[in-house]
Amino acid sequence: MRTPRTLATSLLSLSAAALLAVTAAGSATASPASAQGKGVPAVASQAVDGAGAADYWTPDRMASAIPGDVLADKALARGNKSPAAAVEKGASTQISGKAARGKTTLHASESPVANIGKVFFTMGGSNYVCSGNSVTSTNKSTVSTAGHCVNEGPGAFATNFVFVPAYLNGAAPYGKWAAKALYTTTQWSSAGDMQYDTGFAVVSPLNGQNLSDVVGASGVQFNAARGLTYKSYGYPAATPFDGQSLISCTGPASDDPNNPQFNAQGIPCDMTGGSSGGPWFIGTSSAGYQNSINSYGYGTRSTVMYGPYWGSVIQQAYSTAAAS
Repeated sequence: MRTPRTLATSLLSLSAAALLAVTAAGSATASPASAQGKGVPAVASQAVDGAGAADYWTPDRMASAIPGDVLADKALARGNKSPAAAVEKGASTQISGKAARGKTTLHASESPVANIGKVFFTMGGSNYVCSGNSVTSTNKSTVSTAGHCVNEGPGAFATNFVFVPAYLNGAAPYGKWAAKALYTTTQWSSAGDMQYDTGFAVVSPLNGQNLSDVVGASGVQFNAARGLTYKSYGYPAATPFDGQSLISCTGPASDDPNNPQFNAQGIPCDMTGGSSGGPWFIGTSSAGYQNSINSYGYGTRSTVMYGPYWGSVIQQAYSTAAAS
């Protein structure tokens, strides 16, 4: 069984050598996910103090932030003891989003997309960077990302968490949105289980406005069929990328043959560290429903990016965050 190297590894290698890894209208109510066990919460969350978070992230700190997948590497090093996973078979759920103002390829350069951006946060005394996306929610303020970008897995939740939509070359055209609460699955927060490597941040209003009213919000889908074609986005920073602009990958998904217990799917993609948490959209554009995130890859020159299957467990984490 091969051990995946995550996006984080890649960034660390910016100075050490390479590594890989990881990377709209109306609203409806999601059907509730099935219970995970009596008395056992399925969602882990923590309120965070966002005061001063935007000011904390100076251009120098943003430029020097370490890709957050390093945290996924730590979880893997502690040992993923998950048993072989059965494919989740919940009822497919689509939740439409709000519009913002194919062919298989390894990656393509993209112009900024209003609802997709970078996330910056502090964990264990170090500053990290990942990617994220504004998703539809009752609170109009929910951002999706990787579980390892909100919680060490297992371990502490992040602090100084901000979302910078449409980031480009250091610019924050829509501002820096500070989180007031972070959410992930208990499977990630308690065991670093790669099968559930997804997190959500609820951000505070900025200048009197809610996030999705400013940048839009993607629709989301859970318990979708496997093997669909996806377009993923992220801000990879290891060579040949610099983390300053948006990159995408498009292609059909297939199961991870190396660690089937992760229940993950991969698409053709060579994005590197920094792309962790970037959204996967069903179809070939950012107008599709989001259905996963960039999580991990194998080796220093990986040509496949893997993402978790968004089933009922991750749906419950989303539903809890979106309704908060």
